[in-house]
Amino acid sequence: MSTDPSFPRIGLHLSAEEHAPDVLVATARRAEQAGFAFVTVSDHFHPWTRRQGQSPFVWAVIGAIAQVTDHIPVGTAVTCPMIRTHPAIIAQAAATAAAMLPDRFFLGVGTGERLNECVLGDPWPSAPVRRDMLEEAVEVIRALWTGAVVRAHRGRYYTVEDARVFTRPVTPPPIVVSGLGPRAAALAGRIGDGYMHVRAEADLVDAFRRAGGDGKPCYGKLNVCVAADEAQARRIAHETWPTSGLRGELGQQLATPEHYEHATATVREEDVARSVLCSADPDRHLAALTDFGRAGFDHVFVHQFGPDQEGVIALYEQNVLPQLRAAA
Repeated sequence: MSTDPSFPRIGLHLSAEEHAPDVLVATARRAEQAGFAFVTVSDHFHPWTRRQGQSPFVWAVIGAIAQVTDHIPVGTAVTCPMIRTHPAIIAQAAATAAAMLPDRFFLGVGTGERLNECVLGDPWPSAPVRRDMLEEAVEVIRALWTGAVVRAHRGRYYTVEDARVFTRPVTPPPIVVSGLGPRAAALAGRIGDGYMHVRAEADLVDAFRRAGGDGKPCYGKLNVCVAADEAQARRIAHETWPTSGLRGELGQQLATPEHYEHATATVREEDVARSVLCSADPDRHLAALTDFGRAGFDHVFVHQFGPDQEGVIALYEQNVLPQLRAAA
């Protein structure tokens, strides 16, 4: 890792909303070969839009990645251990993943979206309630990771009786907590082993640090589209991720991919391009990564929009990662 705080470690994001499981597994292997420092994979029941077209079960994908990679760390970005899946089940799934990826798995968690979490008919709670649920869920997960029998956890949101996770790693994996606002960042500082955010916002890193996150890693997400030229990149980004043009809480509130298609009907290319780096210029990528570093993020995972994953991998392998290593 660079000693310069403006140069974070660079990972690659595997978008389960866009790619079939075999593609995700092959891309993880290619990312390791290219020199990326880690990979993350999304945990969705639905894609955001029908055009994206995929949503494989993340724990099966992670198991396959464990078999085709040797050393690259793998994390979820992110799992919601609260509504669709009980935290006791996430504790077992993540412990198995960590046992298959010794010392190279981390569990990224967050408060989720209605799109994924209400498929069993559960109500969609308010943001403050979801934060409370996440805090209790992490408590349940950590208790089960000790290997002790949880005899009778009867919390505000979850009940666990006579439960024990037998297959566990030697060391429990880190729990990295995502959050889009100051309250969520503070929660990450209190209960998490790290923080995750989608923008280079130093004030949220500060909120995380002040709440107990000092010395813990911060993960930022850089959305990009690398294509033959900027015009093509903007078109691909708009077609595949129009939801990048949405603002505020709407991204967590809608129930189906069709609803997101309706909500993004008036989103323009320029709206998406404001939050997506649509360029194959390595200097622009280095500048964006440096912005994250200066905001306090020591890890950044790059999410390439569209089907061409090799394009961004090759760009970073040849023109971005070598410059970062040379500057270290």
